[in-house]
Amino acid sequence: MLQLESTNLLVQETFANAFATDYTPVSLDRTITDFDFTTYHVSTPETKTKILISISINCWKDLAKYGVLDLLTSKYSKYPFIQILADQPEAGYHFSLYIDLEQASFENEEAKKELISELSLLKRNCFAAPFLKAFDRYAVLSKEQPADPNNIYGEDSHHNTNEEVLTINYRDLESIYITPSNDRVTVIFSTIFKDDTDQVFSKVFLQEFSDARKRSIQKAPQVINWHKEIPLEIRHLEKENTDNKTYITFVLFPRHLSTEEVRWNTITHIQLFRSYFHYHIKIVKCYLHQRMRFRVSSFTKILNRARRDVDEEEMRAERKTASGRRFEMRA
Repeated sequence: MLQLESTNLLVQETFANAFATDYTPVSLDRTITDFDFTTYHVSTPETKTKILISISINCWKDLAKYGVLDLLTSKYSKYPFIQILADQPEAGYHFSLYIDLEQASFENEEAKKELISELSLLKRNCFAAPFLKAFDRYAVLSKEQPADPNNIYGEDSHHNTNEEVLTINYRDLESIYITPSNDRVTVIFSTIFKDDTDQVFSKVFLQEFSDARKRSIQKAPQVINWHKEIPLEIRHLEKENTDNKTYITFVLFPRHLSTEEVRWNTITHIQLFRSYFHYHIKIVKCYLHQRMRFRVSSFTKILNRARRDVDEEEMRAERKTASGRRFEMRA
């Protein structure tokens, strides 16, 4: 299957060119909309050598509650030529970075690539705030109440927790819920299928996640699919499923949170799940429609080849009465 990239390609290309040694400054005014309605604006409002990049995210208020500004400040404050406009971002956007190309300097090529990657991962870094908060809380709880060492994969531990459920309302009527505990972090996606056939495809798609984990990828997160029924972890938040939602639960075990690098890798992949999920359902439907059109076209060609073309003279010669006598029609 095609894996959606966590980086924004247009932002990445823009700054790869801007930081190149042979770059000729030009005026920029680019508005980039991502597949989940995240909007970027890359511009040069004052001078061609200073680039302003801004981002707008639907669920910014939720992210702000979980420390997104502190996280972004820690990410980009180590570059002296980047001005962080956290309190006064560009009008219509939630966060802005002002980059002075004349002052930009790097220790080596790897440092330059790292900054280009961090700029193209701006959305990922924003969504990381609630996940990192949940991971930090998990680390505290795991020390206070260590998990059973004999329960390697953690599937046997089922207990209620009074921990806060971190909620991200990333789309209309759709949310992400993150719950930490002493032996796992549970991530629940709620999504709505406007087409009934999409829900059928989703069941098959999610079954593949479970089957793949049983067959070969045993270290993958546990995936649980809830159609219409609300998972226990969030029943106090959603009393009744009046919108015909589907819930997909990911159980992240200690092996998915073991190191800083592993944590960021987990965040990079899981925050794209909703877009990845719906994208592949639509691709499957598109492929099936193409195959059906191809098959209908093939059958039509077969029927056309089987049809006998008879000219008028032959038709006159072949006309017969009920008794078998031939006759001709005269004008």
